[in-house]
Amino acid sequence: MNVLLDHLDLFRDGFLGTVSLTATSALLALVLGVLIAGFRVSPVPPLRVFGTVWVTLLRNTPLTLLFLVAFFVLPQVVFPGISSYILGVLALGFYTSAFVCEAVRSGISTVPLGQAEAARSLGMTFVQTLRMVVLPQATRTVLPPLSSIIIALTKNSAIAGAFNNPELFSVQKVLSDKGFNVMVIFVWVALAYLVLVFAISGLFRLLERRLEVAR
Repeated sequence: MNVLLDHLDLFRDGFLGTVSLTATSALLALVLGVLIAGFRVSPVPPLRVFGTVWVTLLRNTPLTLLFLVAFFVLPQVVFPGISSYILGVLALGFYTSAFVCEAVRSGISTVPLGQAEAARSLGMTFVQTLRMVVLPQATRTVLPPLSSIIIALTKNSAIAGAFNNPELFSVQKVLSDKGFNVMVIFVWVALAYLVLVFAISGLFRLLERRLEVAR
């Protein structure tokens, strides 16, 4: 307990850093994931090819390698002077977007084809059909896998700690270097991750119940 109380500021900053990384990366991943899922079911062949390449490339690339590219290639080639926080968000968000895309695409496939055909018969465009007819019905099916994806993102954010981002796992390195018991530190870090995981699970369960009532 003394380790936690004596370094409460450090644990607090690490906890808030993990929350910030997770929330921002999740928002980016959700936006990109839905967009790429739309590409994958689009009637335009180049968009379908782009979506397939995006998902295949990112799902089969180790996240650590993606971090290395983000931190050692992007600043040299595209964005000199960009902050480590933004690079971490980009790496996490892009990687997770591929999994979000597949979850959303699976949800879209559960919506009866007749729904889209009826929308098109009313003169709706593909984008309007997707936004106003298909995605609202697919949301209920998509929520459970999205919950698991966001929880995995929370754990993956620990990699950002190795790239100069303050988060929970980086607290372990700082305190270990000071000679504190590693196992005690890991217990507190693990409990903090459990709090985040339970909070995310509770949020998604609440959303599922709300949508059940709406239906």
